[in-house]
Amino acid sequence: MKTLPTWTIRDRIFRWGSRTYLMGILNVTPDSFSDGGQFDTVEAALAQAQRLVHADLDILDIGGQSTRPGAAEVSVGEEIERVIPVIAALRAHSDPALQTIPISVDTTRAQVARAAIRAGADLVNDISGGTFDSAMLSTVADLGVPIVLMHIRGTPATMQQYTDYEDVVGDIARFLRRQIDDAIAVGIDPSHIAIDPGIGFAKSYPQNIDVLQRLRDLQALGYPLLVGPSRKSFIGWILDQPDPQQRLWGTAAACCAAIAHGADMLRVHDGPEMRDVCRVADAIWRRRF
Repeated sequence: MKTLPTWTIRDRIFRWGSRTYLMGILNVTPDSFSDGGQFDTVEAALAQAQRLVHADLDILDIGGQSTRPGAAEVSVGEEIERVIPVIAALRAHSDPALQTIPISVDTTRAQVARAAIRAGADLVNDISGGTFDSAMLSTVADLGVPIVLMHIRGTPATMQQYTDYEDVVGDIARFLRRQIDDAIAVGIDPSHIAIDPGIGFAKSYPQNIDVLQRLRDLQALGYPLLVGPSRKSFIGWILDQPDPQQRLWGTAAACCAAIAHGADMLRVHDGPEMRDVCRVADAIWRRRF
């Protein structure tokens, strides 16, 4: 595999392939599938951010629109009102670790992305891969920040109706290749692009397992690979565990599998536990002691 360009975000250097990086999930929504309503005030969000940052996570991913299956869409204004005060509070916090932690904004809307970057966020994590808002890719190019392009079919409200694939990983690869080409065509630096196969988004439970088994096929596209299995419903299906917050050990197994098959970054809810998973898995598969 080719050596991937490093990312430098604030005081952090992301040397892809050297270790597994962790993106901590901070949902400031009332209705996310796992922790909806737990962190939907600035005070609660800051407390959770401190827990994640001091567990040595590498990026905070802040989202104000639930993307769980069947989620209803909120207005742009409401999404901005949820996200921007949290970003601003992090950047104004007395804790230097919160002031300097890289922040990604989890949004599909160019207007939200622009407002978040102006408030102090550093990159965009778009679960639509730049397809929901025709202005997203050009906006990110104008902002000059990295973007994560994720695979999805349909919308969060409809996506589980679109799980009919001849070759799920092949279709994901073709979608991501097309979105990468579109991003580059409007001026996004290729070294600013990462990709995400979209675990749980328009995939059946067995298809999610297939994706995890074949991550090397997506790694071959030549971009940093983000994988987000944390607490997802396919883990609940395997474990017969309906409560997402009781899927910690299943998440640990899925994260370990993702690392073994080439993931560069994991998007997770459980900071200290997944940091330990990464340290041991990296020692085994990356020989990082």
